[in-house]
Amino acid sequence: MEYVNPLTGFRVDGRRPNEMRQLKGEVGVVARADGCLVLASDRILPVLAALHRSALFEMGNTRVIAAVQNKGQQVNSKEALVRCEYRMAEFSTGGRRRKPKGDRRSTEISLVIRQTMEASILTHLMLRSQIDIFVQVLQADDGTRSACIHAATLALADAGIPMRDIVTSCSAGYLCSNPLLDLNYLEDSAGGPDVTVGILAKKDKVTILQMDAKLPMDTFEDVMGLSIEGCKAIATYIREVLLENTKRLECQRG
Repeated sequence: MEYVNPLTGFRVDGRRPNEMRQLKGEVGVVARADGCLVLASDRILPVLAALHRSALFEMGNTRVIAAVQNKGQQVNSKEALVRCEYRMAEFSTGGRRRKPKGDRRSTEISLVIRQTMEASILTHLMLRSQIDIFVQVLQADDGTRSACIHAATLALADAGIPMRDIVTSCSAGYLCSNPLLDLNYLEDSAGGPDVTVGILAKKDKVTILQMDAKLPMDTFEDVMGLSIEGCKAIATYIREVLLENTKRLECQRG
């Protein structure tokens, strides 16, 4: 199968090799997303309903919701304790088989998200606090790890958690002798190597670097460079979402 048309240079979904899928982010979605929440798991529903500190993030057909709970005076520690729980909704993969709850991949992604958020949260400013992050994939078309990080970042901002910088993540792969930005499920299933990168945008500090196959050094640099460009573009978009949310709150307050 040709994943990049040799004549037009377009991918199977109509994008160019360096083009990202359409992004959509919303902050404080609980009051406006009842239809989605009804379909979510029984664990995340009570948390979302009680907190109203949440966010929704979409990357193409991948859709993720996140909620944050800040429990003050919960632990005897000089820094805040950050916990994360990642889940995939039963219906998220359509007809594709979904791994059961508690599988190794879910545990790994929970750990990756927690460590990524810890790199951004100013935990030393929140003594004896416990910050719980809940993320759930509502629809999966690859890139779920990155989408979860973006949803969690927006939810943390909605909860007023102090952060060093915006955390963003993006993947890129190598198919048909072309570096491809932001792989969808069909492209990822082709079995080519891919790299997932996470950064603190302003600091240019890498917080995640994951590879599932070996790449020649020159190819790796091209693929990683493309991922970092994607991260920076997403950071710009997330700032716009937060700015629009701030303006909306100011209007509500009069």
